Amino acid sequence: MSQRVDRAAHRVRTRPEASAAALSEAYDTALLDLDGVVYAGGSAIAHAVESLGAARAGGMHLAYVTNNALRTPQTVAGHLTELGIPAAAEDVITSAQAVARLIAEQVPAGARVLVIGGDGLRVALRERGLVPVESADDDPAAVVQGYGGPELPWGRFAEACYAIERGVPWFASNTDLTIPGARGIAPGNGAAVEVVRIATGAEPQIAGKPLPPMHRETILRTGARRPLVVGDRLDTDIEGAFNGGVDSLLVLTGVTDAARLLAAPPEHRPTYVDADLRGLLTCQPEVTAVDSAGSVGSAEPVEGAFACGGWVASVGDGRLRLERRDGGAESERTVLDGLRALCAAAWQQAGDGVCGLDAGKALARLGL
Repeated sequence: MSQRVDRAAHRVRTRPEASAAALSEAYDTALLDLDGVVYAGGSAIAHAVESLGAARAGGMHLAYVTNNALRTPQTVAGHLTELGIPAAAEDVITSAQAVARLIAEQVPAGARVLVIGGDGLRVALRERGLVPVESADDDPAAVVQGYGGPELPWGRFAEACYAIERGVPWFASNTDLTIPGARGIAPGNGAAVEVVRIATGAEPQIAGKPLPPMHRETILRTGARRPLVVGDRLDTDIEGAFNGGVDSLLVLTGVTDAARLLAAPPEHRPTYVDADLRGLLTCQPEVTAVDSAGSVGSAEPVEGAFACGGWVASVGDGRLRLERRDGGAESERTVLDGLRALCAAAWQQAGDGVCGLDAGKALARLGL
């Protein structure tokens, strides 16, 4: 199964889009990442519980889509419910489920699969009629690797290598290099995959975000007709939405900061940008182009400028520039307008590449 994505078929986004309706009304299903979006280190992120409750009450279907293959859907749903976000196991889609389907399509029914990871992988394999085993000597038909938590023994990587060196096909739930936790950013499954890759020289088939198997699994399980991907990572959540041809909302509660957003290549540019999950409950402002007769804080004409709210962003003197044009008081919402305008200036300048202009002064103006 090819994992390539025809990116030439996608339109290059040059600015965040507007929505006249609240996103919870404009889309039927929110496909929500968990770590860095709904919770961090096991605790709910600010405004998540209230925002998701309001979106659900308004009729939006909430589905929780995670690349973390360690925990079972039942465990994740239980954790969400404890946080005050009622969820059932069927509301949770994991990369373990996506990789189990991918394996089941390529090995005989009832085949043995060597598991390098946690219970989430074992449960997902059994759901597909496959038999989890623990040793390369158990005659596995495949090796699957997923996040096993900080206590995963080093010897498990060796077990994977033994099987792969014998010609057993290798699968990985996902390749996120990092995972956020209560104490900071820790190594994720992608870091563990690199250990095995370096030792064997092999390449795994990967199921998780941003690749198509995960998007397919999500759509099959949710039945979403007009989904909105909600995430904090450009290289998994937003790229996954890009590859799936659906819209996305980036929330700034996780690993992505403003500087990375401005430098995003086309496949990492979200449809919408907001501070947190309150963004589901609001409309999204329009970012408009300012013609060559417009000005930024002076009578000097500025070309390629973009306005959002009271801000105008432009490119000049090798950097991104930002000026306030209405003199109003600044707030969290107006800061976001400034960031949206900067995104448009940066992405327009970069085209189908990456904006390398200095954004330091502009972001400092916003306190970002």
